[in-house]
Amino acid sequence: MEVPFFCYPHVFAQYREEALAALLKAADRGAYILQDEVREFEDAVQGFTGARHVVGVANGTDGLALALRAAGVGAGDEVIMASHTYVATAAAVHFNRATPILVECGEDHLIDVVSAAAVITPRTRAIVPTQLNGRTCDMAALMALAEARGLIVIEDAAQALGSKFRGQCAGTFGLAGMISLYPAKLLGCLGDGGLVMTNDDAMAEKLRLLRDHGRNEEGEVVAWGVNSRLDTVQAAVLLAKFKHYPGEIERRRAIARRYRDRLAGLDDLKLPPGPDDGGHFDVYQNYEAEAGRRDE
Repeated sequence: MEVPFFCYPHVFAQYREEALAALLKAADRGAYILQDEVREFEDAVQGFTGARHVVGVANGTDGLALALRAAGVGAGDEVIMASHTYVATAAAVHFNRATPILVECGEDHLIDVVSAAAVITPRTRAIVPTQLNGRTCDMAALMALAEARGLIVIEDAAQALGSKFRGQCAGTFGLAGMISLYPAKLLGCLGDGGLVMTNDDAMAEKLRLLRDHGRNEEGEVVAWGVNSRLDTVQAAVLLAKFKHYPGEIERRRAIARRYRDRLAGLDDLKLPPGPDDGGHFDVYQNYEAEAGRRDE
């Protein structure tokens, strides 16, 4: 028997009736672009994370690229990130005409602050920590480094909705943070989707303009923008599923605790930090272990 890495039919089947009802309600109204469900979902995530602003976008990669653009990152700039991440993190930097600079990770597989500090140059503009596998890195140390060196922090929190460090949610530490809603993520929609969170009013205004062709709330084009809106039908499904999200996190943490209890005695296996690891609240998007004889 082969166990799939992810069971995609489960995304819809788990809460099928609720998701279907939400989807049909939006579709029957012809509510497809930036309608009520988008704002309601943004508000729900805002309340859950404590972010001042949440902006729905077409996907996580767009969200990170737009956040960097809104922060003024561009040609000639260098952006520091962990080597252990998905290519989209570097692509978001590249398509803003900046240069991604990869650094080492610590034992928890997240960005190593000492390695990040060692590669800072006069061209360094920002640091993008990836909150990988549902864990938030040591943001106290990272923010201290960024503040001392005058750098912007934009979080790639694609896998970390609800993850916390010292009680604060991933995506809310820096100038902005991106969340992915790809089907295989902790909270997945029926296609592509993403969010950008920020506590900065001006940043939020720029993001809302950038995602919708530079149009303001009156529909007037006041800036250059792109087409990267979270679809209303996706927001409707996400809103229905989001009611169950705290329970989903607790189940993943319970499974991670069981793995740690049962696998801790294997000498050849190095496990990720447990769910009761100091100031970290991990949500376990993935359970990433190390093995000396991996293929066996």
